[in-house]
Amino acid sequence: MRQLRPLLLLAAAMLAATTSAFANEALLSEARTVASMVPPKLLQVLTEEIAKGGPASAVEVCNVKAPQMAKAASEQTGWTIKRVSLQNRNPKAVPDAWERAVLEDFDKRAAAGESPATLEKGELINSDANGKEYRYMRALPVGSICLTCHGTADKLNADVKTKLQLLYPNDKAVGYTVGQLRGAMTIRKAQP
Repeated sequence: MRQLRPLLLLAAAMLAATTSAFANEALLSEARTVASMVPPKLLQVLTEEIAKGGPASAVEVCNVKAPQMAKAASEQTGWTIKRVSLQNRNPKAVPDAWERAVLEDFDKRAAAGESPATLEKGELINSDANGKEYRYMRALPVGSICLTCHGTADKLNADVKTKLQLLYPNDKAVGYTVGQLRGAMTIRKAQP
């Protein structure tokens, strides 16, 4: 019986590890789906708004509609969803310590040649403030439409510059080119 006990403990540990790996894979899959909900809708709304009201109207979309879209998706899915950046425009888009570390890692990986469109990180963490939660980030690369409001200062429309100064006097989110890392979708969900 004594010889059997270590084998039973090993089997239990292996079962727990396998169960944990399956749970993490399921959370990663769900997080990927949730993180993919807002960006295509936002892109569609931006495109429509620019066609209707010109480039400066896109600033309003990101200022008002994007947070509303994230809130609606959060309520629908049970995940907390927001956008963050190391060069934030919105003062609410400042990353926390975990998000900052992930964004800095994304920057290093992109600088080493990895495509920003493929950058992601998912992790089950324990924090003093929030307890056990699953956190996930997916990079947001700059697309051509993004340059309307995030491009180099010499390429920005005068109306866009005026709107940005009005809504975001401490804006750090200009000077990008297509394909660069703009920031990330960050989502989290408490775990039992």
